[in-house]
Amino acid sequence: MNQRQVSDAWERGDPYEQYVGRWSRQITPLFLNWLSVPAGRRWLDIGCGTGALCAAILDACSPSSVAGVEPSEGFLESARRQLASRATLHRGSATAIPLGNASVDLVVSGLVLNFIPDQPAALAEMARVTGKGGIIGAYVWDYAGKMELMRFFWDAAVKLDASATQLDEGVRFPLCRPEALTELFTGAKLEPIEVTAIDIPTPFPSFEDYWLPFLGGQGPAPAYAMSLDESATLAFIGAVIVIAALLSGLIERSGLPQVIIKNSHNVCYIAAPEGVLDIDTPKNQEQSRASNAARTGDLPRKAGTHTQ
Repeated sequence: MNQRQVSDAWERGDPYEQYVGRWSRQITPLFLNWLSVPAGRRWLDIGCGTGALCAAILDACSPSSVAGVEPSEGFLESARRQLASRATLHRGSATAIPLGNASVDLVVSGLVLNFIPDQPAALAEMARVTGKGGIIGAYVWDYAGKMELMRFFWDAAVKLDASATQLDEGVRFPLCRPEALTELFTGAKLEPIEVTAIDIPTPFPSFEDYWLPFLGGQGPAPAYAMSLDESATLAFIGAVIVIAALLSGLIERSGLPQVIIKNSHNVCYIAAPEGVLDIDTPKNQEQSRASNAARTGDLPRKAGTHTQ
């Protein structure tokens, strides 16, 4: 197969929802439960996308206010439809947050950090807008390991096309590992840092339910799938099925062409704080594969910057 270039752009809410949004919505309540933040706080969601995390905050955390920042107008349209007037939404980026210094109590970011080119600058901006004693928390997919719906895809792609390795999120996003997240947050002088994991099941009732969202063409893996010609697509589908079958218990076959991926799991590495705002953050060492946590604490600030 020829070498391909695909885009990381996420511009439209509906394809995202079918591809990964339906699974990311399962992560948000678990993440917020882990944070266990008292009511009445000012929240900011960086890279709010279609509004899933904002909606979960509004439903579960009794915030005094919720704001979201998102660069994609298409995603903002989806978020506005979902959230109406319950949240204040801004078009902007993680490295130029359109809010004042110390204007929120918590900054959270779901499945976004690895897509930000200048991650240290993003954390500095998050710290700038977070008030004294506030929290900065984030989570990312475990692309290299247990984000299995994408792991099946890229393992099949690489078997058929060695050049696909350079497109594999597990290779391209080294941040999405516990050690790298810890290093990023430590480098930003956000501490103490806690690491844990969120593990959700992602069952697919049919192979079509797994495969069709890849045809939305949005995101690295769907863009790669849509770049294939017909013969390559057929070979690719076969490779995905074989790879899934090699993982014990992950698929059942009751006669071709029905394939049910029944026990796929997606793991998030999450970054969040311990001991801030009177939070009692539970630890689960048995399930802890990864994650990260940080707080701004009482670090001094200057206007427009976070003093390291």
